[in-house]
Parts: sequence; C-alpha cells; structure tokens
Amino acid sequence: MTEQRENAPWASLAQGQSPRIYAPGQLIYLQGTEADTFYYLLSGSARSYISSETGDERVLTTHRSGDLMGEAAFFDGCPRVSSAVAVTECKVVSIDRERLDQVLRSHPELALPMLQYLARTVRLLSDHVDGMSFRPADQRVARYLLSIPPEASGALRCTHEEIGAAVGVSRVTVSRVLGEFTRKGWLKTGYRALYVTDDDALRAFAFRD
Repeated sequence: MTEQRENAPWASLAQGQSPRIYAPGQLIYLQGTEADTFYYLLSGSARSYISSETGDERVLTTHRSGDLMGEAAFFDGCPRVSSAVAVTECKVVSIDRERLDQVLRSHPELALPMLQYLARTVRLLSDHVDGMSFRPADQRVARYLLSIPPEASGALRCTHEEIGAAVGVSRVTVSRVLGEFTRKGWLKTGYRALYVTDDDALRAFAFRD
C-alpha cells in the first residue's frame, strides 16, 4: 500500500478524523451525484474517470496519497463531473463544508494552495472537454505530464499504463513518446518515476496550436 506523504500540505484536514477504508475496485464517488463533500487520500491510489452516455470511460488521472479528490464539484456546487474508484486499498477522509471552515480558520495559509490545486483540476477537466482527444498523441501525453503534481523531489509518479489510459493511447505509444521527450532533453527517467528537466520546452510543445 502507498504510504501517506509526511509533507502533504493537507494533513491538517485529517486531524481527528476517522478515515474510511476502500477495497480495490470500490467506488469512492459517482459522476452525476451531489458533491457535498470532497476527499483527502491518506494512503493508497485511486483513479478518477469520466463516463459517457454510451458507457465509454476516459481516465482523468490517478490519485496517490496526499491528493485531494472531488474538490471541483464540491466548490462549484454542481453535480460531480467524474467518478473515482480505489485502485489499491485506500484510506480516505471525507471533508464537508463545516470541517473545511474549521481547518481554514485554524490554517488560513492553506487557502492559496487549495485554490492552486483546484485550478489544476479545472485545467485537467478542461483539457478533456475542449477536444484533447483530437490532439496528436505526443501533445496529449505532454499535457498529462504537466497536469501531475510533482513530489518534493520533482518526481512524477505515473506508469506508462496510467498515462495511456488517461490520454487514450497504447502503452507502446506512451513509451515511444516518452523516449522522444527524453532524447530531446525534456524528461529524464528514474526508478518508477519521471522528472521534467525542461518545463518550458515541454509546456510550449504541449500547448502549441
């Protein structure tokens, strides 16, 4: 099981709260339902995805310990635009408005990081809504990499399978694209991790017309 990150900025959200344990494959929240809470992932990994009316699914991202989930719909007051399911066993704390108010009164310095996190989530959703699937595979991979919040070390924790599922390409294509980015000096690889070494070049490529 993935361990909770000690430096996760949201640790205060979990103080005094009893986490719920989700088994692999268990639904955490469902697209289209009321978002009266959002979630803090204490440990494990979970996948968020969008379902179409025909039953097709598109993976948005894989959440890991220290991540927030379902916060966009919580803040805008509209039904959830995605679902989330546990990939491994997860410990999850749910946060309602009363709890959030308590935490922000005690830790007002969390307000700006939370807004930045929310903005990243909105950008990720926008990429899927505005036709990301019609962009070339290498641009879609680049955009996805830029959407992943790096660890303190700068590492991006994602597998080739997760990237492929998120952008709708095969693992072989992901490997080819990452190899190209590495040869260009935009990325380097480590043990189960990727590191962006030229953010400006990767970003310019990802968002070019």
